[in-house]
Amino acid sequence: MSQVTLEVGVLYAFAFERVGVVVSDLHFLNPNPLHGQETPERGVRLELRVFETGELPGSIYSARPITIGRPLWRVDLLQDVDAAPNTFDRTHHHPSIVGWEPGPRTFVEELSADPLSWLTAKLTDLSSLLDEAGIPAYEISETDADGLRTSAPEIVRTVGQLLERVWSGELGGAGGDLESGTVTSLRASWL
Repeated sequence: MSQVTLEVGVLYAFAFERVGVVVSDLHFLNPNPLHGQETPERGVRLELRVFETGELPGSIYSARPITIGRPLWRVDLLQDVDAAPNTFDRTHHHPSIVGWEPGPRTFVEELSADPLSWLTAKLTDLSSLLDEAGIPAYEISETDADGLRTSAPEIVRTVGQLLERVWSGELGGAGGDLESGTVTSLRASWL
């Protein structure tokens, strides 16, 4: 039995001044009845992350180094791999993240009922999101808050499009031919 981590799928990034949003498709196999994960799950993950730009390593025309740093907040629009589209039976968020480790899954009825509307509300009200995550407001600039609020419709559209691609089977798969029963844990995603 083995654990497999695959980096497959699509990654979108929306960066502002010091924070940004990353979005990717996701496939998990981590049979853990204590977390309601007896069967594989798939969907879309969105994280609010710290972004940093580096100094130009060459001329003014050189590519700029960009670092996508630590997560501040996460939402997982997941469902059982065998569930019908729009089931969202495992959809949750992680309001607190310590370092790189998320806190426990937090299930919210409104999130499972209408994830894209819930996500829009969160992304357009950054101060409430930060309060819930325990992040001091001074860590996020007004430019970040404005950028996130303005870009929320585009970000949510991207999430919706990724969900459609997951449900169609184009994304959110395990990737490759994994022999049944030999893998005990699998994560296929950029995030």
